[in-house]
Amino acid sequence: MDVMGDKATLFETGRFVQPSGRDGVGEAPDDAAEEVRQRLAAGAGDVEAMSVLGALLLRRGDLDGAEPHLRAATAAGDRAAANNLGVLLHQRGYADDAAGWWRIAAVAGSAAAAHALGRHHRERGDEPAAEYWLRQSAEQGHALGAYALADLLEHRGDADAEQWMRTAAERGHREAAYRLARTLDRRLVPEGDVGEDHGAGADAEQWYRQAAARGHRRAALHLGAILERRGALKEAGRWYLTSAKDGEARAACALGFLLRDAGDTESAAVWWLRAAQDGDGNAANALGALHAERGEPQTAERWYRAAMDAGDDNGAYNLGLLCAEQGRTAQAEQWYRRAAYAGHREAANALAILLLQGGDTAGAEPWFSKAAEAGSVDAAFNLGILFAGRGEEAVALRWYERAAAAGHTEAALQVGIARLRDGDEATAERHLRCAAGGGSAEAAYRLATVLDARRPPVPAHTLGEPVHEEKSECEEWYERAASQGHRRAQVRVGMLAASRGDVVEAARWYREAAEAGSRNGAFNLGLLLAREGSEPEAAVWWTRAADAGHGRAALRLALVYARRGELAEGQRWADRAVALGPAEVSERAARLRDALREELSA
Repeated sequence: MDVMGDKATLFETGRFVQPSGRDGVGEAPDDAAEEVRQRLAAGAGDVEAMSVLGALLLRRGDLDGAEPHLRAATAAGDRAAANNLGVLLHQRGYADDAAGWWRIAAVAGSAAAAHALGRHHRERGDEPAAEYWLRQSAEQGHALGAYALADLLEHRGDADAEQWMRTAAERGHREAAYRLARTLDRRLVPEGDVGEDHGAGADAEQWYRQAAARGHRRAALHLGAILERRGALKEAGRWYLTSAKDGEARAACALGFLLRDAGDTESAAVWWLRAAQDGDGNAANALGALHAERGEPQTAERWYRAAMDAGDDNGAYNLGLLCAEQGRTAQAEQWYRRAAYAGHREAANALAILLLQGGDTAGAEPWFSKAAEAGSVDAAFNLGILFAGRGEEAVALRWYERAAAAGHTEAALQVGIARLRDGDEATAERHLRCAAGGGSAEAAYRLATVLDARRPPVPAHTLGEPVHEEKSECEEWYERAASQGHRRAQVRVGMLAASRGDVVEAARWYREAAEAGSRNGAFNLGLLLAREGSEPEAAVWWTRAADAGHGRAALRLALVYARRGELAEGQRWADRAVALGPAEVSERAARLRDALREELSA
């Protein structure tokens, strides 16, 4: 028969009963003097002594010595002896004979015997008889009987199962406490890995804690995960350690991650090694990543292969990443395919990218689709890029919207841009806010432009005039984009600062944009410097802007050189301004060029 519970023994099943407790599991005296005393009493015909002596010998494994004493006590009507005689016969392999004696004891009121008899019938497929005897045991307060009844009812989908599981847990059955906690936990979230980010109810946590306190290693693992999510890392670590020491590989792996996050990589590696050697694929992957970070690709590959052998598809995916980093494209594709065929969505996305880089667009699309349908947000975004590249904007937008709905920042930006093109400003603003909030500088800039267009005109200020206006929302978004290095946003923030009369702030932003390569930033910085009387320095920035294709900067340079009397240089920049435009600049530059030409030919 199967033993009950986590790390259960024959004695924990309740089938072996001490007469001193009549039907409860008690302390078995193993003192030699006590055995002698019981033998003397049994020889004198004391039935209870016969039962105690038989139980003592059975506990010791002396079946031949125990049997005559148990039979004698049973014949005299001792129900504990009848139960233990059933245990003895069951150990000898006479299951039907054992059931007969358990029935006698159960009818006489032995809860332990009723439990054993119920288990016997269940093992033989007679569920009605099993339920009858297990219910008899459970209703008499026998914890193992309550647990076995709950297990039977749960197997049948009976709603009463939870009530009996709770009863068994309340009576101290640790496996019942653990299973009750799992039942309560599953009501909050779908079945998943221990490490999934969800909260366990207080009731579930209470039963995990009770089971863990009684030495249930899986309960300790789940309790550690609950505490870790709550941020109680020290207590979580203690329960992981307890579970790991009892041989739970997942706890050893989780403890490793906890230690790594605390900066103790060496200790983390010790626990990952222990878990990996016990077949935990996640720990093997962690070891692989650790060795890869240390520049030990061969060791990393060995652990990734171990993870794969343990049934963890991440092992094949990580092997693909490792090969791709080393430029081993063919091997990378092989491992990505293996993981992708096993349903690894990120491997499917990586495979599609690899194929796309190799020019195989037709081969990439179905893998992007497979990954996206499996829930890969990056794959959905990549499909949007793929279809946009083909000019299929409507299909691209659908994929962008799907990725954006899942929180993809760049996808939200693309949806916002598309909606702005369509004139749907409200929807565009909503998506741009999502993307900007997710850290996209371009989205912050575009959102700012939308808000900027709605602003009423702001009165101009004289440069250098003290200003105490509060910044508008659009300016805050411009500044956020500018602080992330967005050059157009930097120029716009400079312009807004200049419009407020803040010369220093305007110059700072113009200079930052110009130094990053913005021709408008360079041109505006030149204007600011010229107004402040620093025309030579202004000319330096206008030159940089004109060289980058800024027509107005070229026109300004033409005027500067004309005023200086350097007519040939002025004509050269005027020619450049004519070529660069725009139209009004070209027209003015042409007039200046002609005047300079006449002056030179005079």
